[in-house]
Amino acid sequence: MTAKRRTRLFEELSMASRRYLAAYVLFNQAIADHLGLHPTDVQFLSLLSAASAPPTVREIAEMTGLTTGSATRLVDRLERGGYVKRTPDQKDRRRVLVTPVPDRLDRVTAVWDDLGQSWQELLDEHTDEELEVITRHMNRAHDLSHTQMRRLRSQPKPD
Repeated sequence: MTAKRRTRLFEELSMASRRYLAAYVLFNQAIADHLGLHPTDVQFLSLLSAASAPPTVREIAEMTGLTTGSATRLVDRLERGGYVKRTPDQKDRRRVLVTPVPDRLDRVTAVWDDLGQSWQELLDEHTDEELEVITRHMNRAHDLSHTQMRRLRSQPKPD
């Protein structure tokens, strides 16, 4: 592969990534609007459904990059909406865990399931090997994103 072709491919990938990320943010906003939720709430519910154990508010702050005050407000909103509840940690009664309410979480999942067939058709166009490459890239991009977020948060804000 020539250097010129590789440069062009990187430029195309960069533009495609920017378009995809912008489309995903807008897609997330549309789902949030449809459900009457804040976009951050939708993303947190997705993270919560994939979590191995119910988190504390401090863990939610770490997971999302929100301040503990903002994470508390997020939990307050979702608790008022019936999506989560605060429960005492059985191992440490001083800790409060944020647990999903399955019936309400099913409401969010139903929207994803309704849209899922179109996504599945898109993925069905790829070979197993291509899906492995896409998955590896997405996992590595996830890790890099978190590294970059920590880096940005540690730097002073520009004037």
